[in-house]
Amino acid sequence: MHSFSPTVSVVVPTFNESQNLPRLVDLLDRTMTGIPWEVVFVDDDSPDGTWKVAKQLARDDTRVRCIRRVGRRGLAGACIEGALSSAAPYVAVMDADLQHDETILPAMVAKLRDDEAEIVIGSRFVRDGSSEDGFSARRALASRFAARLATIIIGRQVSDPMSGFFALKREVFEAVAPRLVPSGFKILLDILASTRGQARIAEVAYRFRSRQQGRSKFDARAILDFLGLLLHRMTGGTVSVRFLFFMIVGTTGIAIHLLALRAGMLAGFGFDTAQSLATVAAMTSNFLVNNQLTYSDMKLRGMAALAGLLKFYVVCGVGALANIGVASWLFVSNDWWIAGIAGVIVGATFNYTMSSIVVWRQQQN
Repeated sequence: MHSFSPTVSVVVPTFNESQNLPRLVDLLDRTMTGIPWEVVFVDDDSPDGTWKVAKQLARDDTRVRCIRRVGRRGLAGACIEGALSSAAPYVAVMDADLQHDETILPAMVAKLRDDEAEIVIGSRFVRDGSSEDGFSARRALASRFAARLATIIIGRQVSDPMSGFFALKREVFEAVAPRLVPSGFKILLDILASTRGQARIAEVAYRFRSRQQGRSKFDARAILDFLGLLLHRMTGGTVSVRFLFFMIVGTTGIAIHLLALRAGMLAGFGFDTAQSLATVAAMTSNFLVNNQLTYSDMKLRGMAALAGLLKFYVVCGVGALANIGVASWLFVSNDWWIAGIAGVIVGATFNYTMSSIVVWRQQQN
């Protein structure tokens, strides 16, 4: 029995892109003439029913597949799952917002097929490429600056390492997949860093279009993900992106604590009462921000969020005891600041580990 065997799998991560999917499939059909292809929509359980549209398209066209992810989110993770679900010799990744120029896909696949490169990047910043239609001037400047920073971890000059439009050989992807960070947004940057400068790269220019439907996913979280990924790779992967976020949030919690403490004392509370209220305020703030940022791909909602907050109080309470215990033990034979820093590190590490296990129960990255 013979079945359809695509040469290239086009992986498209989606979230609230229902209006764009039929148009994108039509554009791929017109563009990929003579190339056996499939498109894999990986949807993060979109509230607008994007996955329903994708599955309807799949019923009408065997070249369309849909993976609906429930209980987890993240563009990078969606790309990884979509690529690993395919057996095609070449994998392409593009967005569903119609800003990527699908007409360059045949040229990208040709470079892989002719062994001119192992990774081909759709670039907005090389030769005839352009980002003027789809980027504001501020975002274009930020993207170029980020590209220069990215050179530090990928060890080579690439004009558009932040591109969300690229293609690569399956064997390259399979080799780096275990080392990729699924919770981020900049999947290409992570792939380039994971190849350690060994993969042959080519770039194909394209013009970045204006978004027609849906909302941009470029926000403060995307910027933080980029910075976290940089630090993660610069430390050789020893410090996880999620742990970095957790520590940053904890630092902001100190400011919340001091503000709440001062407010409580100005309101006439005694120090002990004000300190207790400030501690609760800081822990509550840390939980809410971590739930929104650090663990956004497994965000707790409704009663689960309330239960998670109560567990977070317990975890942080025990972490505080660990902090005090270690600091007190070290203070006997060390300077006060050494004991203090050691206590903070132990407490923070305990809080992160136990929060990951008890509060946000999923495999961490």
